[in-house]
Amino acid sequence: MRAIATAALLAMLVLPAALPAAELDISVEIPRLNVSEYHRPYVAMWLERPDHSVAANLAVWYDVEMKAGEGSKWLKDMRQWWRRSGRSTPMPVDGVSGATRPAGQHQLRFNDAKGPLKGLPPGKYELVIEAAREVGGREVVSVPITWPGSSPQQLKAKGTSELGQVRVSITP
Repeated sequence: MRAIATAALLAMLVLPAALPAAELDISVEIPRLNVSEYHRPYVAMWLERPDHSVAANLAVWYDVEMKAGEGSKWLKDMRQWWRRSGRSTPMPVDGVSGATRPAGQHQLRFNDAKGPLKGLPPGKYELVIEAAREVGGREVVSVPITWPGSSPQQLKAKGTSELGQVRVSITP
């Protein structure tokens, strides 16, 4: 009994306490457009370093239901993402790529314990969101962030056509 208590005490002293994971919450609005031929937009979200290199791909929404992967044919319409990361990223990517989303608010949550933010060094980044739509337009919205930062951050940006309100919340 004494040996168990001693071992438990030593484990408490040696093992670091579990720290809560830093979190990045993103809310993106896909606006409802009143056009004759509407197609859901392709959307890419990623984090860029100050030199504009890609630090992490967070999400790529495209038509994954087309047979023989034909939906990936139009990924290059998201020109900025395509040049920086898309052309060298084999699709689909587990946990990153997914189906296009309808008009409305969409929530994404990431943390530093798993997924694309695992191992991301602290620093200044740019959250970039790009949307492109067939028979429509293309738009890029970016939000500068500090990951994970020393205090909670609430940031906003707004698109003008293909993207609506973007809200970013970071909890260190």
